[in-house]
Amino acid sequence: MVTTNRTSTVTEFLFSGFPQFEDGSLLLFIPLFIIYTFIVIGNLTVFFAVRMDTRLHNPMYNFISVFSFLEIWYTTTTIPKMLSNLISEKKTISITGCLLQMYFFHSLGNSEGILLTTMAIDRYVAICNPLRYPTIMTPRLCAQLSVGSCIFGFLVLLPEIVWISTLPFCGPNQIHQIFCDFEPVLHLACTDTSVILIEDVIHAVAIIFAVLIIALSYIRIITVILKIPSVEGRQKAFSTCASHLGVFLMFYGSVSLMYLRFNATFPPILDTVIALMFAVLAPFFNPIIYSLRNKDMKAAIKKLLCSHCIHYIWSLDTDYISIKLFK
Repeated sequence: MVTTNRTSTVTEFLFSGFPQFEDGSLLLFIPLFIIYTFIVIGNLTVFFAVRMDTRLHNPMYNFISVFSFLEIWYTTTTIPKMLSNLISEKKTISITGCLLQMYFFHSLGNSEGILLTTMAIDRYVAICNPLRYPTIMTPRLCAQLSVGSCIFGFLVLLPEIVWISTLPFCGPNQIHQIFCDFEPVLHLACTDTSVILIEDVIHAVAIIFAVLIIALSYIRIITVILKIPSVEGRQKAFSTCASHLGVFLMFYGSVSLMYLRFNATFPPILDTVIALMFAVLAPFFNPIIYSLRNKDMKAAIKKLLCSHCIHYIWSLDTDYISIKLFK
């Protein structure tokens, strides 16, 4: 904090989201590190399994691979800093670093939310208009929707972050959270805090709008599935939607707990738990849901892992033969 005359300018923020874990921070560091490692490896496995298996080159799996790729960066914006704070005495972040963390975390989260909405529409077309599906969901349109989700997710938050960067921070610098988020940071600004309510309303409208689109899509999807005469046909139709529905409930369930509470205040421990569920646990379960609930995905992952094992064993054999020949 830099002091000039009678005012002080904050140059960095102090995280206080883990106060209850100060004595046993290593006990939280180890599981958090394992979870982060699993998230990265799990989502990379899903991403490459889809890209390398030609049987999965269709809109649904292409959207899943893009979502998995975004998940890696989504968690990377916050978890490494959480891990650093757990083992360091100085739990701080610069204002620039805080703004960048907020921007990338929420931009990637927005991109994922838009992509989940796109995936719901894709499932709607596939089940409700199966004959027209190949002509509607073309590879070109799928690529445009994937890229458009990312571009819009990053552009929509840019004005908000630019506006926050112009606010004066001259008082307390303690963020009561485990990562930089809009409300905790805005509470520290030396300006009228009524803007926080406006921020809450904007975020709530965006969340509710996306949830409504997905919910209406699935109401229509379930109505159509229930009309399928054969039990096998109904089960197959439900199985194609189960993974996406599970991820949707995890993602928007945690988002709603985090951002649809307005002026309601929770105890610090509950705030920390909700933040961990939103930023860590939901991404942790996503690759599990996509791999365990889908036979094609499991087969592709097994194929990917086995091909790497065979390649590794083959390289060891060739190295061994080369050594023998040279001897």
